Amino acid sequence: MVRSHLPGESSMWFFVIGDLIIFGVYFVVYMYYRGQHQELFLVSQAKLNYNIGAVNTVVLLTSSLFVALGTSAARAGKAADAYRLFCLALAGGAAFPVLKAFEYIPEITAGLTPGTNLFFMFYYVMTGMHLCHVFLGLVILYFVARSLQGPAAPRMSLVETGATYWHMVDLLWLVLFALLYLMR
Repeated sequence: MVRSHLPGESSMWFFVIGDLIIFGVYFVVYMYYRGQHQELFLVSQAKLNYNIGAVNTVVLLTSSLFVALGTSAARAGKAADAYRLFCLALAGGAAFPVLKAFEYIPEITAGLTPGTNLFFMFYYVMTGMHLCHVFLGLVILYFVARSLQGPAAPRMSLVETGATYWHMVDLLWLVLFALLYLMR
């Protein structure tokens, strides 16, 4: 009999599922109000910088790829390779808030703030919450990478827990990008 393995700590899965539920509620409420104010949301959405949003999507997907490869390397006992891959993931993840700043600053200086209208309230609340998750994820990735530096075998529960969280951050962004930037 083959037992399936749930990667990482169960407490992280509890946190991830809770976060997905909370964001899921935000997504449903956003969709409701979008249906009520279609023209306002379309006009406001057109003011977003699609290019930066798309680049941020590629950055996070690439970072998640490095996390997945790093986790596989750690499982194979290749701590040095895992360390390099997690450092690349960390660098990619760190690019996200920098790019987000390049997006937020022109929007805010143009007067597009959470008080502008309902769309921008949702936009800043949801992307701001996501950005907080990115920052926490970067801290987690740092500790995972640091744990891979030593001569001891990697602690797989830490590696898998960090990977679980980072993939959730990526998944949330994919939904946010689709809802805020792509959906017409």
